[in-house]
Amino acid sequence: MNRQLAVILCFAVLGSSSLPSQSWAQAKTAKACADEWRADKAGFQAKGITEKAYVAECRNGGATTPTAVPAPAAPPPKPVIAAPAPAPSDAGQAKTAKACIEEWRADKAGFQAKGITQKAYVAECRGGPTAVPTAAPAPAPAAPAPKPTVAAPAPAPTAAERPAQAPVARAPSNGTPSAAGQFATEAQAKANCPIDTVVWVNLRSKIYHFSGTRNYGNTKDGAYMCERDTAAQGMRAAKNEQHP
Repeated sequence: MNRQLAVILCFAVLGSSSLPSQSWAQAKTAKACADEWRADKAGFQAKGITEKAYVAECRNGGATTPTAVPAPAAPPPKPVIAAPAPAPSDAGQAKTAKACIEEWRADKAGFQAKGITQKAYVAECRGGPTAVPTAAPAPAPAAPAPKPTVAAPAPAPTAAERPAQAPVARAPSNGTPSAAGQFATEAQAKANCPIDTVVWVNLRSKIYHFSGTRNYGNTKDGAYMCERDTAAQGMRAAKNEQHP
């Protein structure tokens, strides 16, 4: 009898101690599980857990809060490589006097044009690098003076454009009459034949000339006559003269 009572008491104690754990392990409501999923929506979606799947698992008591996905580690910084120091150039080193003299002589004309003597150049050259003088630019040639414009001569007038020149009036010469009808002066001949042409007769050639021509009154032996009387004495008119 006592043994049965002890067994009953033992089961009673065990039953009473298991009640709190059973109530803690009871499944959650769907609303509580949904609230948990929404509270960490980004984390669950990052792990590929939908709200429906989470609620189903949560109600069975196996849902766990997802851990945050760790951020990718930053890449290590690139090592900084120091630039190599420039090697000292020969230009910065002091030159010997001989080298400086040779440089000056190589451009002697250029240095002399700038007024730099050999001594001054060597002193400056040995103290450090020197700049080689550039040749002075040659002066631009002066523009040639404009040539004077020579006006073209006016063309000579043609024979048709020349004004007609009046015959030069010459004082009548005195003739040397030697026969009848011959007169010493032009006035005497005109008085004898007022309506006829008075001509000058060359008594040697027996050729007579008209007034206004070159030979009229200018031959050595001649006389004034009326043209009508010349034929009787064998006189004839000059061929190159035109009758007035």
